[in-house]
Amino acid sequence: MNNFPKGLLALIIAIFFQVEVFAEYLYKDEIIHNPKFTKNIEILGSELFDKTGVSLKLIMLKEIPVDESIEVYRKAILKEFSKPTIVLMFSEFDKNVNIWTNDVSLYKYFNKKQVLSPVASPVQAFFISIIFARSLDDIKELMSSSGGAILPLLGNKVKGNQTGKYSAAMYNGYLDIAMQVASSHNITLENGVSKSSQYPLTIIKTLFYGFLLYALFLYLRNKFKKKGADDE
Repeated sequence: MNNFPKGLLALIIAIFFQVEVFAEYLYKDEIIHNPKFTKNIEILGSELFDKTGVSLKLIMLKEIPVDESIEVYRKAILKEFSKPTIVLMFSEFDKNVNIWTNDVSLYKYFNKKQVLSPVASPVQAFFISIIFARSLDDIKELMSSSGGAILPLLGNKVKGNQTGKYSAAMYNGYLDIAMQVASSHNITLENGVSKSSQYPLTIIKTLFYGFLLYALFLYLRNKFKKKGADDE
């Protein structure tokens, strides 16, 4: 045994006893490959599952397998989970973002339409409704589904490598779903975003949107005044 090469012994031990660590909540990642991103997803996903029993998986693909449709892939991937599971899926080449569950009752814990909305805020929805809405129902629909957590970030134009944009958008969506599920269970996520940390941002947004609304008010008032003067 003393004559057995130490290097060869170490190699054999490594082969037979190597433990490969797989990310549990970042279930598939073909795009980001960033240890910090993986760690943040794992910490948040683990806490959410421990406190609610709901497993939130993130899947980031280059593209859906060429021999499968998205629907076929959805059914196949959901069969892999036995616990109550929500899947947030992003496919880069297919330009597809979606949220799936292996139990339809899980949809009651979060607002899928809001998370996937292309409209970032109620104020943006308000301005869009002024231009495009044809009825009161259209306005209500836009206002109720605003607050998109993913698509507004994915829509941003960036130069060079896109992975930073992808990771920011998908983490934002993952966090939004996690916070909603936690809130539905009346629990707080220590690794989520605390309400107190959102107050400064809320104040800034309120002031900014207030100025926009005031500017719109002045524009409309001047427009109607001018029209009234022309009529006279």
